[in-house]
Amino acid sequence: MSTPVVIIGAGPAGTTAALLLARRGIRTLLLERRTSPLFHPAAHVINARTLEIWNEYSPELAKSIAAMSPPHEQVNLISWYGDLAGDAIGSIDLLSDPERKAIVESQSPYMVSHIGQHLLMPALWDAVDAEPLIEFRRGVSVESVESNSGDARVAFRTVTGDAAEVRGPYVLACDGANSATRDAAGISLTGPVLANMGSAFFTSTTLFPDDARPLLSWIYTPDLCGVLISHADHRYILMTAYLHPAQEIARNGRRFWEKTLPKALGTNDFTLESTGTWVMTSQTADTFRHDRLLLLGDAAHRFPHTGGFGLNSGVQDAHNLAWKLDAVLSGAAGPELLDTYDTERRPVVEKFAEQSVANHFRMDDIGKRVGITNAMLAKATQAMGRAPLNKIPGRLIAPIAAAATRKQMSRSRSLRPDAPGSTELRAEIAAAIPLQLEHFVSTGLQFGYLYDSPLIAQDPSTKPVEDVVDYVPTTYPGARLPHALVSVDGQLVSPHDVLDPNMLTLFTFDGSAWSAVVEGLSSSRPGIELVVLDAPVGLDRNELMSLFEVGETGAVLVRPDGHVAWRAADSTVEAQASLSTFLSTQWASYYAGTV
Repeated sequence: MSTPVVIIGAGPAGTTAALLLARRGIRTLLLERRTSPLFHPAAHVINARTLEIWNEYSPELAKSIAAMSPPHEQVNLISWYGDLAGDAIGSIDLLSDPERKAIVESQSPYMVSHIGQHLLMPALWDAVDAEPLIEFRRGVSVESVESNSGDARVAFRTVTGDAAEVRGPYVLACDGANSATRDAAGISLTGPVLANMGSAFFTSTTLFPDDARPLLSWIYTPDLCGVLISHADHRYILMTAYLHPAQEIARNGRRFWEKTLPKALGTNDFTLESTGTWVMTSQTADTFRHDRLLLLGDAAHRFPHTGGFGLNSGVQDAHNLAWKLDAVLSGAAGPELLDTYDTERRPVVEKFAEQSVANHFRMDDIGKRVGITNAMLAKATQAMGRAPLNKIPGRLIAPIAAAATRKQMSRSRSLRPDAPGSTELRAEIAAAIPLQLEHFVSTGLQFGYLYDSPLIAQDPSTKPVEDVVDYVPTTYPGARLPHALVSVDGQLVSPHDVLDPNMLTLFTFDGSAWSAVVEGLSSSRPGIELVVLDAPVGLDRNELMSLFEVGETGAVLVRPDGHVAWRAADSTVEAQASLSTFLSTQWASYYAGTV
C-alpha cells in the first residue's frame, strides 16, 4: 500500500494539513486513534487568520465554521468574581471601543470566533470524510514510524486488531502534546511545566442569563479558584489547578467535580457532562523535522491556554508546510525546502509562547492582591515533580498537596463582602483589570507575525513593529498580504482569493510595466502568475495603493501561503532585475530550474 503523505492525528493541525494538501491534488492517509471526536472541550478561540486558511480549502467550510460562533455582542465580557452569586468585581468589554472594532473588521473577511473544539472537530471530520483525496481511518493505533531512509514506514493496528503498514515519502506527526510519534523519534521538548489543570464540562441553564454570559469568568473562592469558559447551549467548562496526579481531581475527576461544582455554582442547576486533566507547559520541540518526519501543532509546541494560540498555531503550521510539501512531491523543489518550515515557524511559535507565558503571569497582577499567584503555583508544581517530593508515594503526598491547595484558596475569603477591607480590595482589583487587555486582544500577533528565511527578501525599509494588540497592514517581506477589496479582471475579490496554490503571485497596479518580466520568468520554478489590481468603483485608488506600499508602478511578490516574499516600490530596470536576482540567488537553491 502506498500513499504520498501519512498524517498521524486528526486534530485541527492534522485535518487542516490533509485538506490543504487535497486542494493541491495530494492524497493523504489520515490516522486517528479515536473513533469519534473528543467531546470534552479544549481550545475555543478561533482566530480570523485560521478561518482565512480554512477558506483557502473551501469558503463554504470556513463560513459554516464561523457561523457556529455566537454573536460577538454575546461573548464580549471578561469578568472577575469573588463568588458567582455576587456581582462581578470588574470586567473587560471587548466591544467597548467601536473604532477599534471597525478597524479589525476591515482587516479580514472574518473575525475572531469562539467555538468549542467539541463543536469544531465534527465539522472538520465531516470535511475530511467528504474529500475523496483523504483516506480517513479512525480507531487506529500507530505502533512504529521509520523515517530514516527511503520512504517512511508507518506500522499501525486497526480498531479490529488487524496489523497493517503503509509507506509514503513523508509523515506528519499531528498527534498532540503527548505525541508518541515525536517521542519515538527521540525529539526532545524544551521548556517548563507551569501547572496541572483539571476541568469539568457541564450544562447549567440558570448560571447566567442569555444576554449576560461572560465569555470568561475568573473565580476566587475558598472552595475553588479557576476560570469558567462559556460555550453554546448553556454549557460551560470550569478549570482549576492541582499539584499531584494522585489527587482526587486527577484520579477520580467525576467524584471530585460532583462534590465541588455545588460549592462553586451555589444554588444553580448543573449537569456534569465530562471531566478531564491536562498539563500546562511552555515547551517547544528541539526540531520540527527529522528526515521524513515533520511535527505540527501541539506535537511541535505547547503553550499555556492564556491567549488562545495553540489550535491556531497548529493550523498555521499546516498552512506553511502544505505548499512546500507540494513543491517537493511534484519534483519542482528539493527536500531542503522543508527545512524552511522550522526556520520560519520556530520564531513565530516562540513569540506566541512568550506572549502566552506573559499573559499567564500577568494574571498575578490581580491574584497577588488576594495572595494567590501563578508564580507560586508554578514553583509548587515544579517542586512536586522533583526530588524529594516526587519520591513520596502518591497516597501520602496527595493529602498534603490537597491541603496546600485549600490553604492557598482560603486567602480568597478576603474578597467576601463582609470581610474587613473587602470594598477597598475589590476596588483595587477592578482598577487593575484593564491592564489585562493583551491577554484577550491580540490582533497584532494574529495577523502581524513575520516570516524570515532565505525565501524572504531583505528590505531596506524599517521593519514593522510586531505589536501584540494592534495590527498595522504591511507588505514588508515576510508579512501576511493585507486584506482588501480589489478589482481583478472586473471582479470584486480579496487578493488572498486569487493566490495560486502552487506558484508565486505578483501583484501590481501597472500590468504593462511587469508583464514582460513575468513572461521572462514563466519557465522558472515555481512559476509566477501576474495579477493586475485596480480600485473598485467608489473606493479611493490612492488609499488602496497606500495599503500595498509600492506605489502606482511597483509590485509585491506573494507566496502560495499569502506571505510576501519580495517587493519593489517602482518598475525601474533595477527593480525588475532585483526580482530576477532574488529568485536566482535565494530560491534557486531550493527550486530546480529557477532563473
